[in-house]
Amino acid sequence: MDRLSVMRLFVDAATLGSFSAAGRKQGLSPAASSACIQRLEAALKVKLFERTTRSLRLTEEGELYRLYGQQVLDLMNEADHALQQGKRLVQGTVTISAPSDLGRNLLLHYLDEFRRRHPDVRFVLSLTDGTANLVQDGIDVAIRYGQPADSSMVARPLFANRRVICASPDCIARYGRPQSPEQLADLPTLVLTTAHWTVNEWRYRAGCKDGEAGTIKSVRLTNTQQSNDGEVIRKWALQGHGFARKSWLDVSADVQAGRLVTVLDDFFADPAPLNILYHQNRFQAPRIRLLVEFLQQCFEARAAELQAPVEAPSAGAQ
Repeated sequence: MDRLSVMRLFVDAATLGSFSAAGRKQGLSPAASSACIQRLEAALKVKLFERTTRSLRLTEEGELYRLYGQQVLDLMNEADHALQQGKRLVQGTVTISAPSDLGRNLLLHYLDEFRRRHPDVRFVLSLTDGTANLVQDGIDVAIRYGQPADSSMVARPLFANRRVICASPDCIARYGRPQSPEQLADLPTLVLTTAHWTVNEWRYRAGCKDGEAGTIKSVRLTNTQQSNDGEVIRKWALQGHGFARKSWLDVSADVQAGRLVTVLDDFFADPAPLNILYHQNRFQAPRIRLLVEFLQQCFEARAAELQAPVEAPSAGAQ
């Protein structure tokens, strides 16, 4: 068998969990299909499957090889279709990771519009406020706030965002409007938590004056209500349960409608830009390139619609 056929056999075996079932798809006996996989492992010098009498499971190396193998097969199918149709088709699956609040309330609408333009594209959307490993998790593109820690990722800007402290008018009427970040320590606050961290310290800048950036400080929160879902944090804020630290992009509509009010804007003014990330060494299929460009246009239009939360940090902030 040629290398591409062996790769297809491997991907089928990984998907079906059986050498026999994968072999039948290509007209091979169970013994022949098993021998092909063994030769592939010998050529790669890695073990791709953990074999028992009852199950067939990919190793860590096998999972990685399956991700790249599936991508190769998808690209070959796209090339075949494009040649048959006489034009470049935009089709296939895009796996996306995005923050929960942004994904449910804004991104979904953009993806619906993209599919109306390109109906042969399908999405696998994973909403999480934690981090994602693009290669290991099989993610094509990730949308994240802040700069990526991984230098192997390409980050293209979507929105010049910042985070704000906000609460409902009822919450402010009940507890008062804080005049300094330190007062947040004992006020009811709504905190995002993930499997790896809990944001129970909010950083801010103090002493901004005469054009100086000020000193970075933090306030430790003690009266917290926590969730691992950013949309839950926003809904709790709307219900008056406490003060939340949210991206302006997520709460701008609520603020402009009067459902939420921002506080301490001069202190919490550092940027938290929204970026779309993809792996710099991974070939980009037409559907991914077009989606990245489309989302940049969507968020650019969204930025033009929104008012800034506040003016630049004032000289009198202390």
